[in-house]
Amino acid sequence: MNTNPANNGEFGQKPAAQGPIVPKTASEALRPEAGTPPPKRSRASRSQIVVFMNFFFSLVMLVILAGGLALYFGRQAFNEPGPSANGDTFLVKEKTGVQDIADQLERRGLISDARIFRLGVRAYGNDSALKAGEYAIKPGASMHDIMDLLKSGKSVMYSLTIPEGLTVEQALERIAGQDALSGDMPKTEPPEGSLATDTLRFTRGATRQQMVDKLLADQKKLVEDVWQRRAPDLPLASMDDFVTLASIVEKETGRGDERSRVAAVFLNRLAKGMRLQSDPTIIYGLFGGKGKPADRPIYQSDIQKPTPYNTYLISGLPPTPIANPGRAALEAVANPSKTDDLYFVADGTGGHVFASTLEEHNQNVARYRAQQKKQADDAAKAGAAKGGADQTGNDNSGGADKPADDGAGGDDTGGGDAAQ
Repeated sequence: MNTNPANNGEFGQKPAAQGPIVPKTASEALRPEAGTPPPKRSRASRSQIVVFMNFFFSLVMLVILAGGLALYFGRQAFNEPGPSANGDTFLVKEKTGVQDIADQLERRGLISDARIFRLGVRAYGNDSALKAGEYAIKPGASMHDIMDLLKSGKSVMYSLTIPEGLTVEQALERIAGQDALSGDMPKTEPPEGSLATDTLRFTRGATRQQMVDKLLADQKKLVEDVWQRRAPDLPLASMDDFVTLASIVEKETGRGDERSRVAAVFLNRLAKGMRLQSDPTIIYGLFGGKGKPADRPIYQSDIQKPTPYNTYLISGLPPTPIANPGRAALEAVANPSKTDDLYFVADGTGGHVFASTLEEHNQNVARYRAQQKKQADDAAKAGAAKGGADQTGNDNSGGADKPADDGAGGDDTGGGDAAQ
């Protein structure tokens, strides 16, 4: 039995719709049939808001991409070695902004781009963290390195050294001549002996007044501390006398192993009412704080010139110190050697020999004179002009010129004269 009435297909298939057959020409038969038309655009897709949002998001993506590239290359430039082949020092003044710092760095050839430096500093949150000071920028330092250096505040440090034995006037000349300091000198000169002998470290721009104030404060504290630890039986009436004698000890010897013994000689003489007879006091009385010219010896006549400081003529201590004493000289006077010495004379090697009696001292002086004469004779034989003639000193028992010192900051017969 046939279950497909139309008898024209597989079982269950719907027969194709029958219609009139329209004959086609050959060209029509070969022409392709039209495809399915696209769906019509919805009203939503034609909305101006949608168009704007598409444009906006596209623009944002472009900006993000450009920003990412700029950040990448900017970071590279911020961290890569800088253009300076030799390095340099760079001064940041107080209240200087990042923009000014960046511009100055670029003009000095220390960075390649001020804008990148400025943006990099701000990106790291250091816009207000850069400190004033003078900085040593290393060759090839990157912008990141420079930012870290300026943030650290590790400025270039300068030194001001006031050696032991300088007068206040000489110390002030050093301070005035330090170019890294700023400002004027004090209008009033501090008292003699009131400045510390020390090396101060400072950054460019520190003031000269600050240096003077620091030295005054340090010396005051030092003197007070040492005075509090002094031996109980010192024949010194006041802390001023203490500083004055320490200044004489400072000028008499530069050797640490004999300061306390030199101090003992002067203290013993004070206790006995003897004159100190110290050549440095003659020099200060004649030349004051300026100091004696290097080529000017002490003449025999100088010993007899009356000044308030000439301890060959005055009793006791001079009215003020004759220099700024250092810690070692102060300590030597505060706690002198336990000895009966009353005299000392140069030994020709930079030190001194000591004696407790005039007789022993005269013998020491004679040996010193013989040594100096031999040196002069040897020099003369060697053809040296004058040899050591003007440099060979005697005590004030002869008429020859006396030397300025014995090479150790003191005279050659200090602590008493052999002829008296």
